[in-house]
Parts: sequence; C-alpha cells; structure tokens
Amino acid sequence: MANLSIVPKIAGNALTSAEFWRENAAGGWATAAALLLVLFWKLLRTLSGRRVLPTVPPSPKPNPNPSTGISAIISDEDLRALVEELDGKSQEEETWEDVVDKKNGYIAYSAKCCRPKDGPLKYLSVTVFEKCSTELLRDFYMDNEYRKEWDKTLLEHSKLQVDETSGTEVGRMVKKFPLLTPREYILAWRVWEGKDQTFYCIIKDCEHSLAPRQKKYVRIGYYRSGWRIRKVPGRDACEITMMHQEDAGLNIEMAKVAFARGIWSYVCKMYNALHAYSSRNHNQSPSVATMLRLIQRIPPAVETEAATTSKGLSEIPAKRSVPGRQSTGSVTTECKILRKPSKKFIANGLLLLGGVICLSRGRATLGTQLAMACILKKVMKHAPASGQAAPALTARARREPNHSD
Repeated sequence: MANLSIVPKIAGNALTSAEFWRENAAGGWATAAALLLVLFWKLLRTLSGRRVLPTVPPSPKPNPNPSTGISAIISDEDLRALVEELDGKSQEEETWEDVVDKKNGYIAYSAKCCRPKDGPLKYLSVTVFEKCSTELLRDFYMDNEYRKEWDKTLLEHSKLQVDETSGTEVGRMVKKFPLLTPREYILAWRVWEGKDQTFYCIIKDCEHSLAPRQKKYVRIGYYRSGWRIRKVPGRDACEITMMHQEDAGLNIEMAKVAFARGIWSYVCKMYNALHAYSSRNHNQSPSVATMLRLIQRIPPAVETEAATTSKGLSEIPAKRSVPGRQSTGSVTTECKILRKPSKKFIANGLLLLGGVICLSRGRATLGTQLAMACILKKVMKHAPASGQAAPALTARARREPNHSD
C-alpha cells in the first residue's frame, strides 16, 4: 500500500514538469540552443587552432645553414676595440686600482681593476712566462681537454657549434664556485694571428639552442674577455695581456677579495700545468686542432693600428731571482707554492671564509655587508703573501728601515 501511495505523487511531479516545459517552451529551448551554440563555437576554435599551429614556423626547426647564427657574435670591430683597450687607450677615462703585483724566478703577474659606469668590474692583467714560446702558450690556453685535467674549478666543457667561415666557435662550460651554485657559461670565441707570432682571442657570452637553461646552474649573463699573446722584446719570454669582465652574481667586494687572495696561487698552478704541457703532444687535442683550423689572420688595418699604437701596456721589469732559491727561468722547473700554513694564516682563512658566506647571502643587511667588506680588507692588508712572494717580501722588510716610530 505504501508503494501505491507514492505513484500519484510521481505522476503529479511528471505532469508538473511537462506543464512547465509546455508553458516555458520558448525560454527553455532558447537556453538549450544558446548552450549548444557556445559548445559548437568552442569546438570550432579548438579545431581551427590545431589547423593553424603547423603553419607557424616552430623555433626548433633545423636551420639549413646554422653557422649564420653565430658568425656575427664577434666581429673585426670587436678586435679593434680589444687592441685599443690592451694598448691603454681607454684607460685615460677610467680610474684603475692595483690589485696584485707578484713575481718569482719563473713567472710574473700583475693585475689592476676598475669599476665602469655600466657593467661589472673590469680586470686588466699581464702574465710573463720565461722560456716559453707564444705558440705553446696559445695552445695551452685553448686546450679545453687539458684544462679539465689541471683546473679543478672546471666541471664540464663541451663544444656546441663551429663556423668555418668566420672562425667562430661556441661552447658550454660549468665552473665550480665554492659554497655557491655552479655557474654555467655559454661562450663564443675567435682567435687571430698577426705578425711576429702574436695572437689575439675574444670571448663573449651568448645563447644557443643546444644549451637550454637548467635550474641546478646559474647562467652567466655577462661575459667579456680578450687576450693578446706576444714575445717580450729583448728577452726569451712571452707575455699574455688579458682584459676580463664577468658578472657571476657575486658581491663586488667579495669578488675583489676572492680574486686578490686566490689569483697568485692559481697562476702558480697554471705555470706547473704549462710545464707539464710542454712535454706532451698537444697537437692531438681536439680543441687545439679545431683552433688551428679556424684561426684567422688579423685584418691589415687593425694590425697596422696595433703596430703603431702598441706601447707595452704595464711592462713588467726583468725577472729577479727569489732570495734563497736558484732561479733558472725555465719552463722545465716547477713553481712550488705549497708550504705549511701558520696559525695566523689559518685564522685569516677562516675569517675570510666566514666573510664570503656572509657577503654571498642575499638576506644580509647592507650594514652587515659593508662591515664584513671592511674586515676582509683589513685581513687582506695584514695577511702574509701566499706562494713564492712571501720570502721576497720578508727579505725586503728586513732591508727597509722602519718608519713607524
């Protein structure tokens, strides 16, 4: 009986719904038609979008002549500008600060820096190698396979593209930054040869489709570097003069302190690697073979200008023997830079390490960063020189009178 009593209610509801559609036929069917029209329009847009997509040229589409994309990265005008910088023409408008000036019986290194109005710090350095040919030094600098053996900061290096016409090469490398995220470099470079076995190289940052950005690395967005290798007049030696700018995302004071503290040890390590490199067959290196194939002749106009304006930028005086050590001035002798660190040196090292961590943290206040920068500068002034230069500085201090009284 309960089930029979429910039937009239259901029937009543059905009649009510039918009456509703009958009474509101115009409005109900109009709403349904509008919904169908919207759905039909959405479907048409989806289908038309699928038809249009293939007609748009996709970005990863292979280029029949891929070298055209990198041939214009480095031009002969860039070489002309580098020659002017290395010859000191641009220094008159900039204020330079001496950073390092050290030498021993085998190598000599000096560097200074300036802060341009726009861009990161600019470094100018001159390194002199005794008993070394310009070809050997050129191959050493361009041998990326060998660099991975001796330079422990270089984690990865790979070649991406080569332009046979312009002599431009593009590659990727990843460098280790202590306590910080590794830095990734996408670089293009060209090498020129001039008279008297003089060589020039320009390196610039760029982007490449074969090197997409990765979250685990920090991509370097600004990189300008160039060098000249030539013979030292009147001596059995060659020198490399380098102009370098790089924005690695570091605090400026931290970068200056790190450079001043570590560059001399790095140069001595580089000399030892050059000494070992001179006894191996470097012509078998793929990087050197590619460089020798792509190297360009310096344009006559640029070479004439370089010959007439060159004045031996930052000439380093003739080598002097380190006291207490026989100096042969030969690449066949290694540069020994390791010695037992003192307690004061360890303390300064720990303070420097803490300062680097503090300055590298983005959350540190401006006052904290300025205070740490001042402390690090004091550490730099009072810390003993590293490497072979320490005995020379000590001996010089013994000879010079004390004017502090």
